[in-house]
Amino acid sequence: MYMDLQFKIKRFDELEIKELYHMLRLRAEVFIVEQDCVYQDIDNKDQKALHVLGIKNDKIIAYTRLFDAGDYFEKASIGRVVISDKERAYGYGHELLKKSIAAVNEFFNTSDIKISAQCYLKKFYKQHGFKQIGEEYLEDGIPHIAMILMD
Repeated sequence: MYMDLQFKIKRFDELEIKELYHMLRLRAEVFIVEQDCVYQDIDNKDQKALHVLGIKNDKIIAYTRLFDAGDYFEKASIGRVVISDKERAYGYGHELLKKSIAAVNEFFNTSDIKISAQCYLKKFYKQHGFKQIGEEYLEDGIPHIAMILMD
């Protein structure tokens, strides 16, 4: 099912300029344009993150950024989870999240992960073992919930 999607995991200083451009473009297309949300996506956190790039036909169509415990939340975290709108029907989000969880385990040596999830994706994250903690809150004008995955 996912044979045509390849993953690369890179630190910020390992990203090629073209990869950086495409990942930032994908994030802007979805989080700023599609979701009509004006916020500062380029937030000086990318330099600390590990970047998971999902590549299909030489184009980044899936992406997450990962943080070690203490770099963003008190636990390791996965954020900026995004799939290109033209590619969502193929289930790539599940493979992206599995790859991201595995990368947190491998690179940060933990399976305790916290995310700030858009509320409409709660069921998606629950399928991967995440549980809601706390109440719904607004982040950049969009309803979110905190969720954790624990060993």
